[in-house]
Amino acid sequence: MSKPHIHVAVGVIIRDNGEILLGQRPKGKPWEDWWEFPGGKIEAGETVHQALCRELKEELDITVEQATPWVNFVHEYPKNIVHLAFWKVTRWQGTPTGLENQQLAWTQPESAEQLGQLLPASLPPLKWLGIPNRYAISAIGSAANAPAWLEKLDSLLDRGIRLFQLREPNWDEGPKAESLKALMLEIHQRCHQKGARLIINSIHPKAWWSLADGVQLRAQDALLLEERPLPEDKLAGVSAHNLADLLYANILRADFAVLGHVLPTASHPGQPPLGWETFAQLGNEAGLPVFAIGGMNETLLPVAQQNGAHGIAGISGW
Repeated sequence: MSKPHIHVAVGVIIRDNGEILLGQRPKGKPWEDWWEFPGGKIEAGETVHQALCRELKEELDITVEQATPWVNFVHEYPKNIVHLAFWKVTRWQGTPTGLENQQLAWTQPESAEQLGQLLPASLPPLKWLGIPNRYAISAIGSAANAPAWLEKLDSLLDRGIRLFQLREPNWDEGPKAESLKALMLEIHQRCHQKGARLIINSIHPKAWWSLADGVQLRAQDALLLEERPLPEDKLAGVSAHNLADLLYANILRADFAVLGHVLPTASHPGQPPLGWETFAQLGNEAGLPVFAIGGMNETLLPVAQQNGAHGIAGISGW
């Protein structure tokens, strides 16, 4: 007998200081005393946004003022299969109150498990929330250009950017050069001094990936793998151009994908961009956080998030 499918809207309610709101399931309900993100079933005829607003009013007595789509995720429980539409709620009216006799708690994502047991479907978003929403990619080219780029790195770190990718396919001594490895270690050290992370593009040697904070797999490199390439304490991203790439990122249990190019860009002349509508449609099916890439700059971050992006990525535009 097949399991029933349940579609729910889930609110990831975020304070300015990064704290999120979790609720403890009340006595008498399945999974009683377990903690979860607030939300509930999407009724017939409702959009996800309508269901989200209704559920948060009924559960918490708050009125949603600003919410953006984030990740659609499927989790199989022993008795059913739940389709969760996670939305980030960043502005609301009222003070969250447990109208269904549920306990509420504000917590930083990394501290959430200290509250007690969390519903299994609530665990992936806690890791996703730790992934910064601005992702800067290198284009250094040679050791001669390194001092100027390191100055730029320091500037970006001072501006709060906390996720970087070393991607140097055109390094003048080749992408496996010792000179590039030495620069990678310097970049990594500077990132860690400011609490930032450095991801290594898969065009570079695999031995470098674990020396830094993870890997960004090119789409063609991802297809050569059958399992996640790094342990869970590292980040694994996949570059994607279509739905097949995104679905394979799920098979590899990647933490995020980078999808594009979204807008016209000089690096892809003559190739039509996806556009925001197609980006949103693909992201809706991705099952993991998705960065928008191609023609991005910081002023487009809100636009990207309104279209379901986790954040923006790019070489220029910073």
